[in-house]
Amino acid sequence: MGDIVLTEFISLDGVVEAPGREDFKYPNWSLEIERGAEGERFKEREALDAAALLIGRKTYEGFAAAWPEYDGEIADKYNTMPKYVVSRTLAAPTWTNTTVLDGDILEEVAALKKGVDGEISVPGSIRLAQGLLAHDLVDEIHLMTFPVILGHGRRLWHTTPDKTRWALQESTVCGDGVLVTVLRRAR
Repeated sequence: MGDIVLTEFISLDGVVEAPGREDFKYPNWSLEIERGAEGERFKEREALDAAALLIGRKTYEGFAAAWPEYDGEIADKYNTMPKYVVSRTLAAPTWTNTTVLDGDILEEVAALKKGVDGEISVPGSIRLAQGLLAHDLVDEIHLMTFPVILGHGRRLWHTTPDKTRWALQESTVCGDGVLVTVLRRAR
């Protein structure tokens, strides 16, 4: 049985939009703050521990354009692992080992959780992340909180259908004040 692991770069005011892209009011905002060797190791471990990726179309397009150009252990992992893209418009994915999920998202993710043994990583993918949270499908949340208030941009949390409880698994300060937090769904 797979666990859905949501992983986000986030500002102090909850913005998760475009942490490493230039087409945003504050281009590459997460890259401006050093996350240090410990923060890098956390992201590496997170990537290497994943059994599969579950991503939205926009995140897929960014990853598919970038990762095949890189070499190394993480690139090899991302380029060969199973990838599941939630999209109604992507017809012919070109990135190796990609499957498009275009049906009922609740049914598709429930089947994916049953069919994947290990962590199903959901990096970025704001709308997908919000939908998974709203339907109580997330098992773990990894937040890399950067000490910056952006005041502008899409936020991870919006109105949710009900209260949920989470248990702190890990909390570490890395680099120039970047807080790494791992929360597990309390059942």
